[in-house]
Amino acid sequence: MRGSLLIVPLLWTQSAHAHGIAGNRYFAGTMTIDDPAVADELILPNFSYLPFPAQGSNVTESRINGAFARLLTPTLAFTIDSAWVHQNWPIGRTSGFDKTNIGLKYEAFRDNRHEALVSVGLAWGIAHSGAVAIGADAPDTIQPGIFVGKGFGDLPDSLSWLRPFAVTASFVDEVPLGSVGRALAPNPATGRFDTILPRAVETLHWGISLQYSTLYLTKRFDRGPPKDEPLNQLVPLVEFRFDSPRGQTTAATANPGFAYVAVAWQVAAEAIIPLNRAGGTGPGFRAQLLIFLDDFMPALFGKPLLSGRPARSQIAW
Repeated sequence: MRGSLLIVPLLWTQSAHAHGIAGNRYFAGTMTIDDPAVADELILPNFSYLPFPAQGSNVTESRINGAFARLLTPTLAFTIDSAWVHQNWPIGRTSGFDKTNIGLKYEAFRDNRHEALVSVGLAWGIAHSGAVAIGADAPDTIQPGIFVGKGFGDLPDSLSWLRPFAVTASFVDEVPLGSVGRALAPNPATGRFDTILPRAVETLHWGISLQYSTLYLTKRFDRGPPKDEPLNQLVPLVEFRFDSPRGQTTAATANPGFAYVAVAWQVAAEAIIPLNRAGGTGPGFRAQLLIFLDDFMPALFGKPLLSGRPARSQIAW
């Protein structure tokens, strides 16, 4: 079995970028951190609910995130994302759009034999694109990032029980280009919201995920290279998300759940468990629908905008 695992990626020359595949490994589209895939994809919605301390007071927040990525070349994508946010405060409710981010994401490294994938990105957070009501009226930000995935299907027989596992990691440094933003803060004395000018702070958004491929429990690898991509499977996972503002307490959560990946879409759900008070005052949940646009609408997304070569090719023997 070990020999077939090592030979498969050499024979299998597909480049299924749309599904975040490296060799025999599918890296699930994670919900709290960005995954290493560079693809034509649409996330709508990514819904989350979590009670957590924000703007100096306890508030229950619901978010509907959306993100879109379009391949410019087989390894370079344009990205855009934003969210609608609704907050319940003890004295009232606020809602509005979060800041809009646009950027580029590039697949910098791929090793199919060792199930490894590395991408880098650079995004621009557009100043004043978010609502004052939810504290998203912030200055411009620059967000360089790196996104890594590594599967363990290449391990020797003595460690075969670890082959179904994979890890991904994401590190994004959000650097403000201005000093202050605008937000609403509750005033218990008046029962109203006051406009404040919070200081913009550099924040490192980082995290890791641990994933388990159920296909490694099947006979998929027993008779030579697989004939199909590693899709149509359930992927149990747990994500750990950390937000570290400079000079402030890191907000930390653990997010256990699962993803089911099909050919043209992935659905995922997970619990949100705060690891400290900055991460939340109680448990929440999150659910996501991810659409692989090149399979969902191949006539429109069958190839990158700036390249005649398709983003994916068939398995070659």
